[in-house]
This record gives sequence, structure tokens and C-alpha cells, in this order.
Amino acid sequence: MKIKSLLQLYENLQDEERIITDVLRHIITDNLPPNCKEKISFSVPYFYGNKGICIIWPSAIPRGGIKKGVLLGFWYGNKLKDIDCYLMHGTNKQIFYKIYYSAEEINERAIVKLLKEAVAVDIGFAKRAKKKMK
Repeated sequence: MKIKSLLQLYENLQDEERIITDVLRHIITDNLPPNCKEKISFSVPYFYGNKGICIIWPSAIPRGGIKKGVLLGFWYGNKLKDIDCYLMHGTNKQIFYKIYYSAEEINERAIVKLLKEAVAVDIGFAKRAKKKMK
């Protein structure tokens, strides 16, 4: 089944995954600039500006690569400094992530710091595109 709305997504999640997903969504939407948008892509929340910024993938949704918890992935995590070493570097060379198993594990300050970095990277994509047009 392809999920097309947040309501439909939440209906398919167990309590803890629903809470984690909701908390992460609120942190992200509260801290992304107005030009950034959210859409449901691959049945999960996907946030983008000029390009992809981050994605929230609950384990209940197939093809996420995790068996338990909720993954917060940064689309261009390989370009983030992540000086606190908050993100995991799996086999994907580009997407770096953190998996949460309970809402209590969520470190809002660390996520906000990474979001600011990710937005700066995203702005850099737009600047490079403008230079190429000149």
C-alpha cells in the first residue's frame, strides 16, 4: 500500500513509532526555513529545499533498511561536519542517519544543529546552480 498522507502514515504506525515520528516532524518543521517543504515520498515524510534535506523513516514502512525504531536520515549527511558525531555512517556514502527507539532518546539541540548545517549545504546547491547559469 502506498501512503499518500500523514494521517494514513500515522494510522500504519504503532504508538512509539508514531510518537517518535511526530516529535521529529515537529522539530524539523519548526526549524526549517519557509522555503523548505515537506511531502510524502516513498510513503514517508521527506523534507526538501533546493534538494533533499532529510527524511523520517519508521521501521513499519517497508524498504527503509531498519527492523526497529525510526530513522532520521540527512540526505547529504556526507557533506555535514557533524562535529558532535551524532549521526551514523552506514553503507550509504551519502545519507547519514540516527535511529531512535524511544522518544526520550531524541536530542532536539543536536538535531537543530544538524538541520542548520543541512540547510546551509542546501543553500550552497542553489548558489552553485546560479554560478553555472552565468
